[in-house]
Amino acid sequence: MAKVLIVDDEKSIRQTLREILEFEKYQVDEAKDGMECIVKLQKNDYDVLILDIKMPKMDGMEALERIQILKPDTPVVMISGHANIDTAVEAVKKGAFDFISKPPDLNRLLITLRNAMDKSSLITETKVLKRKVSKSKVQEIIGESDNINRIKETIDRVAPTEARVLVTGSNGTGKELVARWIHEKSPRREKPIIEVNCAAIPAELIESELFGHEKGAFTSAIKQRIGKFEQANGGTLFLDEIGDMSLSAQAKVLRALQESRITRVGGDKEIKVDVRVIAATNKDLRKEIDANRFREDLYHRLAVIIIQVPSLNDRKEDIPQLVEHFIQQICNDYGTAPKKISEKAMTALQEINWSGNIRELRNVVERLIILSREEITEADVLSYVVPASAKPVASSNGLKEVLSKFSDIEELKAYLEKSLKD
Repeated sequence: MAKVLIVDDEKSIRQTLREILEFEKYQVDEAKDGMECIVKLQKNDYDVLILDIKMPKMDGMEALERIQILKPDTPVVMISGHANIDTAVEAVKKGAFDFISKPPDLNRLLITLRNAMDKSSLITETKVLKRKVSKSKVQEIIGESDNINRIKETIDRVAPTEARVLVTGSNGTGKELVARWIHEKSPRREKPIIEVNCAAIPAELIESELFGHEKGAFTSAIKQRIGKFEQANGGTLFLDEIGDMSLSAQAKVLRALQESRITRVGGDKEIKVDVRVIAATNKDLRKEIDANRFREDLYHRLAVIIIQVPSLNDRKEDIPQLVEHFIQQICNDYGTAPKKISEKAMTALQEINWSGNIRELRNVVERLIILSREEITEADVLSYVVPASAKPVASSNGLKEVLSKFSDIEELKAYLEKSLKD
């Protein structure tokens, strides 16, 4: 139910408007002057304000100025029985949604309120979309380890050129982020970066996905399709998991790179394309070449520059910075205050074997934020992250202390056999 605040020094006007709006299913609140309006606005949210101009203590124009500072997105409909055209123009210039003369025409008032709420909804939707757009922007590469600083330096040197880049590394290390930063820092940044996950597309469809097809090229080709090469024209084509591409598609990609031309499936017309290709893989392409699963000539075309993205286990000094970044990011998404994390908890996270790399770390941080209380503690990490089989029974110093109690291996063996029987 929409909530309306009526601000007018005349009680009869407030009462009349209240009855009309409540009949129309609005929730109504009242204020008798500008000062009371500001006080109520500080404590409550309203969908629309109906604001009189001539009032004691604080008039409508001054109240309007303060409303624009306090709640700028709340639409304000000004009403007055004494104002002229100049006053109406001034009110609209100061941010009023509309101006209605007293006594207000009922139909016009209701239409104005509906329009004002529509505008308010559009403003809210626009903010949501802006948040989504900001999320879609390229994230920073987090970390200051030697490995990461080398990658940042390589990106800065390679991005302004047209050189093709092969990004290698395990799953979850951030290969896509590296590719996006190369595009972002290149002269092609104003054009799109188009991603193709070669592992997710069936072999029989990869050519259509990359090069497009003509209507009738095959049974389900009911209309012409523009491929990823054409979509990326003038920009960057990111071929993710290129090690999983079929040999026939590899041959066509090689030709496209050599000639900067493609032909749609089922077509005979050559189409010129201007595309920078960045490829990524979690496989050792040299071994794939030896096994005849990847073309050596395509490898040499793609691997002008090779960027090896390290695993998280090879850059554990970056974990504190990554964890703080993910805490801030996730808590912002949830609309909560960022949680603190203890030093012991951070140390425990650095001791984990991160087989899933950055992706796994982010999921773990999200889990800890949800399940922990005021602060993420070492106990939380041991309870919610470290598997039971991986939890240390005793420290290395404690183990040495236990072993020192036995004079020889036979005595230790006897002790262990007795422990197992017990």
